[in-house]
Amino acid sequence: MVEVVAGILTKEGKILIARRAAHKSMPGKWEFPGGKIEAHESPEAALERELFEEFGVRTQTGRYIGTSTHQSRHFHIKLLAYASVWLSGDFMLTDHDQIAWVGLAELPNYDLGEADVAIIRQIRFE
Repeated sequence: MVEVVAGILTKEGKILIARRAAHKSMPGKWEFPGGKIEAHESPEAALERELFEEFGVRTQTGRYIGTSTHQSRHFHIKLLAYASVWLSGDFMLTDHDQIAWVGLAELPNYDLGEADVAIIRQIRFE
C-alpha cells in the first residue's frame, strides 16, 4: 500500500481541486492536490513539499481531516487529508492541466478519484 497525502486548501468557502494532466496516471480525474509520502517524511512535510513541487506555492499544513483507502487492479493507496493554508506563490501547473475552486456541494459534479470522493464526507469548515 502506498501512503499519499492530500491538501484541502480553502478560499472564501471554496475548495481547491486539480485535474490530472494527460501525461499522468488517471488523466482527466480531479483530485485534492498532494502526493506520495517519502520514507522518513511526515505527512505534513510531504504535503508542503508536494504542493510546492506541483504548484510552486508555499503552504502550511493544518489539522488532520481524515483518511480513505482505495484499491484497484493497479494500486492500493491510503490517502491522508489535511487542511492546508496557502502562504505565498502563484499557482503554476506541472502535473495538472487545470485547477478549480469549488463549493463543497459542487464537488460531486466533478470526476474525482474514488479515494478523494471518500474524503468529501469528512470535510468540515471551521
